[in-house]
Amino acid sequence: QVQLVESGGGSVQAGGSLRLSCTASKYTTGSRRMGWFRQAPGKQREGVATSDVGMGRTYYADSVKGRFTISQDNAENTLYLQMNNLNPDDTAVYYCAAGFRGGDVLAPTNFAYWGQGTQVTVSS
Repeated sequence: QVQLVESGGGSVQAGGSLRLSCTASKYTTGSRRMGWFRQAPGKQREGVATSDVGMGRTYYADSVKGRFTISQDNAENTLYLQMNNLNPDDTAVYYCAAGFRGGDVLAPTNFAYWGQGTQVTVSS
């Protein structure tokens, strides 16, 4: 079982930045793709960005391309999400995920392990 712990959420004004962190207790066997997802009130959970740990392949949702950057520190088993130029539409609970099972790399249903989430609130 993989345990994921997120941190770094908070409240910012539009145009501001935040960096989220996710520390994994261990790497999962098989695929080492990890990712960030978010869920706004009344909406379904959606993929934000995913990355193959150690392979350098990253994928982003169109809504965050050019503003968010996913990265990882393999030595520390930590995944990051740098979020710049935030806007109120980015307000959501952000989740870290691991245990990719194949398929769409931005689909939440294709990940087995989840963190508890961290709130990001962007005010206009």
